[in-house]
Amino acid sequence: MSAEPAEAPLALVRNRTFDEIAVGDSASLQRTLTAQDIQLFAVLSGDVNPQHLDAEFAASTRFHGVIAHGMWGGALISAVLGTRLPGPGTVYLGQTLRFLRPVRVGDTLTIRVTVATRDATKKRLTLDCRCTNQAGEDVIEGEATVLAPTEKIERPAATLPEVRLHAAGDGLPRLLAHVKPLGAIRVAVVHPCDGLSLGGALDARAAGLIEPVLVGPRAKIEAAALAAGLDLTGIAIEDVPHSHAAAARAAALAGAHEVEALMKGSLHTDELMAAVLDAAAGLRTGRRLSHCFLMQTPAYPRPFIVTDAAINIAPGLEEKADIVRNAIALAQAVGVATPRVALLAAVETVNPRMAATLDAAALCKMAERGQITGGVLDGPLAFDNAVSAAAARIKGIESPVAGQADVLVVPDLESGNMLAKQLEYMGDAASAGIVMGARVPIVLTSRADTRAARIASCAIAVLLAHRWRTTPP
Repeated sequence: MSAEPAEAPLALVRNRTFDEIAVGDSASLQRTLTAQDIQLFAVLSGDVNPQHLDAEFAASTRFHGVIAHGMWGGALISAVLGTRLPGPGTVYLGQTLRFLRPVRVGDTLTIRVTVATRDATKKRLTLDCRCTNQAGEDVIEGEATVLAPTEKIERPAATLPEVRLHAAGDGLPRLLAHVKPLGAIRVAVVHPCDGLSLGGALDARAAGLIEPVLVGPRAKIEAAALAAGLDLTGIAIEDVPHSHAAAARAAALAGAHEVEALMKGSLHTDELMAAVLDAAAGLRTGRRLSHCFLMQTPAYPRPFIVTDAAINIAPGLEEKADIVRNAIALAQAVGVATPRVALLAAVETVNPRMAATLDAAALCKMAERGQITGGVLDGPLAFDNAVSAAAARIKGIESPVAGQADVLVVPDLESGNMLAKQLEYMGDAASAGIVMGARVPIVLTSRADTRAARIASCAIAVLLAHRWRTTPP
């Protein structure tokens, strides 16, 4: 009897002929289930059962969450038979399967086939097939009948293309479809004296999201519109002499309930934030202002928030508590009733020499004592543990947040800014940015933002403004 290792390298695929195979021979492979595996299997099979694809629906079922299609495991059995034992040249004749336990994202299956009988006359084999999870529990069992090859085959393994899924209806179109029926809100666009900020406001107006009030020097605004070929017909302009006056006037409009949101134009963030925090504006709440990136990437099965990556440079514990509270409020506004909040650090253990780990532990204790409510907190968590159930399991982390975080709270602005931009530029993430903690949402755009990001940010502001009409912050 002989057996191959679970992860034999497959630079070459080679078979074993019928005459080389004895009863008791076995081969195996291991595979960790990802959310993308489930989505790709649904695309290929057409099986869009919400038990496999809709986390909200799946939470209400007997399995209390998303599970893999049963035949995903069946396909892995086929992979062992076709590439390892007997290998290339094998002809499938029959297969029985019994599904014993559900398979969830992050589960690692060992798929093993073992030769049970040989028919020398027909060159047929029957093989016991078994899929076992990381806890040693059988999740699938069955029996395969194959026609074994009689000639040796050895070929270079095929190089498969990378597949990325972009689900139809996700991202900006889905957000706009949800928000547009709420109706446009009046927004003060602060010092929009360049084509980018003016164009972003007009794009959001064209999308039916906002009615812009342009606050700034009229001559500069009109000159910027002319240079960019933009039509300002029918758009209100509040003429003020400079950017400081624009920020103050916009904040006053918001404080007087004449606009429901603010949108940054071509002025420095500090100018706008100073006006918002001025007591005379009446926009302060009991919380510190913080910025949230709402992001979605093909590599992660749900939208998530990265905070704070734009306002608080080196927040302490008290500031981080408000950053968490603000992020929970945003997550709830976009439909996550009890968001899972991952408090990020470089490591997942508390280290007295690493302040981020101490803050994370303290924030979790604050949540336990009811000082932070509305979400489930855990930390410190390294980034891989926060977004990968498999990584968390390998490190022995038992957590209701690990691998399924809705909010990623970064240690400081530098790390958050780098994380958000890496996700956007190298992870193909779509994003929207909003400032929380004031009495109105604040769209804080960057010159480098795409048109889609600007529109999405305005859509989030619309969602919050409508929600705050009945439940103000």
